[in-house]
Amino acid sequence: MACEDDEEKSGGTTDGQPDATHAEPAVDPKIAAAVAAAEAAGPQSGEPVRIDSWIWAVRLVKTRSLGAAACKGGHVRVNGQNVKPAHSLRVGDEVRVRQENRERIVIVKRLIRKRVGPPVAVQCYVDNSPPPPPREAVAPAGIRDRGTGRPTKRDRREMERLRGVMGGGAERPRGQ
Repeated sequence: MACEDDEEKSGGTTDGQPDATHAEPAVDPKIAAAVAAAEAAGPQSGEPVRIDSWIWAVRLVKTRSLGAAACKGGHVRVNGQNVKPAHSLRVGDEVRVRQENRERIVIVKRLIRKRVGPPVAVQCYVDNSPPPPPREAVAPAGIRDRGTGRPTKRDRREMERLRGVMGGGAERPRGQ
């Protein structure tokens, strides 16, 4: 009796194999069709896929030219190496893309050439990125309300003081 209860809790049989009734969750048919279409339009076996094209296709960058610029600027690394936009990508490669204030780390699962929707794109890689930094709860210093006009010299100096920016040289004492 206790053995049968353990089987029900563990979701398997006594030999350690999973029970046939516990199958993997079904994939949305629309997503499955989109994945099939992306793979059909993708490269044939043995054909290379450019890194700039792939990071654009899986939506890591907005445009292919931004992907190429990121590669040229040294913001894209494949397996720890800086790469050019024409670098050939393979399944299993680790791609690191540095953007604004974070780094995306992904492992290539599928090679695609054409840009696909977000649900399909996430199935083409494994995301190992650290979570994004939290947004600041308060408004950044120096943001003025809309319609308040041009800041006065006093306002500008106050904003610079709040930001910690010193204009020119060292601070001079008043009256000298």
